[in-house]
Amino acid sequence: MHTATEERLIRPAKNIYGSLRLPGDKSISHRYGMLGAFAEGTSRFTNFSTGADCASTLACMEALGASVARPEDGVIEVTGVGGKVNQPAGPLDCGNSGSTMRMISGLLAPQQGEFTLIGDASLTRRPMKRIQTPLAEMGAKITLTEGHAPVMITGSKLHAIDYTTPVPSAQVKTCVLLAGLQTEGTTTVRESVRTRDHSELALRAFGARVDRSVDSVSINGPQTLSAIQAAVPGDISSAAFFLCAAAIFPGSQLLLDGLGLNPTRATLLDVLTSLGLQISVLNLEDKHAELVGTVQVTSPAAGLGSTSVTGALAAQLIDELPVLAAIAPYTRGGIRIRDAKELRVKESDRIALVVKNLRAMGAEVTEHEDGMDVPGNQQLHGATIDSGGDHRIAMAFSVAALRASGDTLIQGSEAANISFPEFFSLLDFVAER
Repeated sequence: MHTATEERLIRPAKNIYGSLRLPGDKSISHRYGMLGAFAEGTSRFTNFSTGADCASTLACMEALGASVARPEDGVIEVTGVGGKVNQPAGPLDCGNSGSTMRMISGLLAPQQGEFTLIGDASLTRRPMKRIQTPLAEMGAKITLTEGHAPVMITGSKLHAIDYTTPVPSAQVKTCVLLAGLQTEGTTTVRESVRTRDHSELALRAFGARVDRSVDSVSINGPQTLSAIQAAVPGDISSAAFFLCAAAIFPGSQLLLDGLGLNPTRATLLDVLTSLGLQISVLNLEDKHAELVGTVQVTSPAAGLGSTSVTGALAAQLIDELPVLAAIAPYTRGGIRIRDAKELRVKESDRIALVVKNLRAMGAEVTEHEDGMDVPGNQQLHGATIDSGGDHRIAMAFSVAALRASGDTLIQGSEAANISFPEFFSLLDFVAER
């Protein structure tokens, strides 16, 4: 059981105002770090994610023979292994990072050697069968413990496959593509809902040829990767908390600079627009095929309306659903979430925790197996929040607390360090009290 070690008191705010530049996108940092460590030469990345998860990826790659230097704040230089990893001295510790464990498994399956991937208690509970199935189909030797970590890999020569993912997952897609990168023939991954495409864009940036159709991605192997220099865009999943904070204060004004606006991730902007938030995008640029821009938001005087998140939308917004649910009581018509069963197998059971914490703050909410209904026009009061050791729960309820009456205590607030160590200081910076 997770025991909360740090607590943080969130006092109500009067408004959200100011401009921020957010830390580097976690998803892109994982991929740049991993591919840079696997490529030939030395890659240099600015605004690399400061989260503990991306540090886990770098540490695993260092254990496999890559070298990582941090010449200045927010800059990392990664010298790669040129496509051939070393046998690590011990198990590779992925910490709390499912991205690290699932993606590195694909990288290692075609390599020579024996590899064991371990993680913390929360990661050890998360499902790993979803990567074992396609890799085993390629001929990989992978053993799990009752479908979970530790993941034991005996590297071997693989063959190309054409695979359809049963549950849309960018991590599974990436895992198969990284194995396909090193395997003779064409490996194809098909998905019913298009998941975030950072891996395809990153592979291309590092010089690989990746072909994409409407519902599939193919890679021809074997190919080599070459080092790049790149600035990591600001993380839109981190921005979600600030956008939602601005949304619940009529007349708020917030400017987010250098934000990643990849279309497979920017769905949140569509949902917030449908709720009535006024969003404009300024100076849009293309950096290594990732779109980056400045986002200006202001909340309407009349407050937010209502919206429903279901189907493909729920899959694309899976990380942002906790904070959307947390601000739903402040909308006029509420928010309905369905087809989000995947939330139950994240760092925590996010559906259960969101419902529990909303009720603690005095909200009425109906829980469903695959989502929830949160009616609008509710006033929340301060309460003690159980983060369950989950970064997104800790941050989502810090946002909800800004418009509650009275103070809110977030238990286990250090969970935010997993993805966003600067979260609380930036929230203080834009909250007018």
